Amino acid sequence: MPSPETLLVFAALSLGLAATPGPNMLYLVSRALAQGTRAGMVSLIGCQTGSLAIMLCAAGGLTAALFAVPFAWDALRIGGALYLLWMAWQCVRPGGQPLWAPRAMPVESDARLFAVGFATAALNPKVALFYVAVFPPFLDPARGDVFLQAVVLGLVQIITCTIFDGVLVKGASGTARFLATRPVWLAAQRWVLGGALALLAAKLAFQGRAA
Repeated sequence: MPSPETLLVFAALSLGLAATPGPNMLYLVSRALAQGTRAGMVSLIGCQTGSLAIMLCAAGGLTAALFAVPFAWDALRIGGALYLLWMAWQCVRPGGQPLWAPRAMPVESDARLFAVGFATAALNPKVALFYVAVFPPFLDPARGDVFLQAVVLGLVQIITCTIFDGVLVKGASGTARFLATRPVWLAAQRWVLGGALALLAAKLAFQGRAA
């Protein structure tokens, strides 16, 4: 099993993933603003089911390949650090459509909301890259079954993102109104998150074999 320190650091990375704008967040916020909290929650269940499918595939495939290819761990460790830096840049880069802008969307059934949420997460390169690039450095054969470690880390990520996104969906309307009149708060959130992700990228780039 991963150590408590490893789980804590990975949870922080997962929170960074959840808080970085991407297809999942855009879809969930859009649905919550256009169709209400219930629609946002159904979409969230679909998204996290899609993330679970990707996580299980990554846990099986990555753990098999990681220790069979020389230098694979170092390559993925550096790749993970670069990916986190890219996430940090997405937080602070200028331009782009505001996440909290209301969007006109047709009313959809629960089945449709779930299916689109699943597809949004399953085809989301941000989620796939997170598992491929950030999983391996946190896996340590000395701590037991590597596949089980990967599944535990994946569940930490999914639970963290579910909680964050659930709060996001629940408060979408109020948050949109708040940020619309307080752009300084929005800018501060972007820069704080971007800085935190950059620091985590540095930690990942220079850490040893075990997280």
